[in-house]
Amino acid sequence: MANSNAFAFIVCVNNRELFDECELYIRSLIVPENFKTEIIPIFDARSMCEGYNRGMGQTDAKYKIYLHQDTLIVNKNIMSDLLKLFSDSSVGLVGVIGCKNLPVSGVWWDGLRTYGRVLHACEPESVVDSVCRQPVGEYEEVEACDGLFLASQYSIPWREDLFTGFHLYDTSYCLETKKAGLKTVIPNQTDAFWCIHCPKEKPLDPIYKKYQRVFINEYSNMLSPEV
Repeated sequence: MANSNAFAFIVCVNNRELFDECELYIRSLIVPENFKTEIIPIFDARSMCEGYNRGMGQTDAKYKIYLHQDTLIVNKNIMSDLLKLFSDSSVGLVGVIGCKNLPVSGVWWDGLRTYGRVLHACEPESVVDSVCRQPVGEYEEVEACDGLFLASQYSIPWREDLFTGFHLYDTSYCLETKKAGLKTVIPNQTDAFWCIHCPKEKPLDPIYKKYQRVFINEYSNMLSPEV
């Protein structure tokens, strides 16, 4: 039985230095009264899905936050904010940036209406506040979110049978959440962003196309792209 007074932060790690900073930010967050937190680093993950499933199996926490090792959570009250969103039992997943409707490509940033906000610090002297549309109210229901930060209140399995690498696992998880009859949402971040993402700029991995084909084959019948 899930512990409804616990948060687990699950991170796939292949760079200890990045994870150490990620962990430092997690440990500085304000923990709601009567709640406990745990940090679960997953080393040597065969894929993001395999690693996240492994992390899920190591905790009884109801609330699980999956984040990249180069994501820094700067919203000190993020756990309390998530509890407010999750008080609606139909909200299954919370992200910080994504799109209203996935296009036929399955790539969220190609969507016509993108929502959310993230501070991107790709290089020491290049910091970009990536601001998309903001929800009118507390949150906006979307079809897909980026995997830099995903928080769930249900233990929906990650599709490690299909996504055996490190691409499109996140969009898949959003649609698995939708298949379960639950909403994926992005909170209003008009006043302040929740996360800093510190990825190194690099070309798109050629293997991305492989997983894009896997995604389209599996989920094309669920897509309702805007035109």
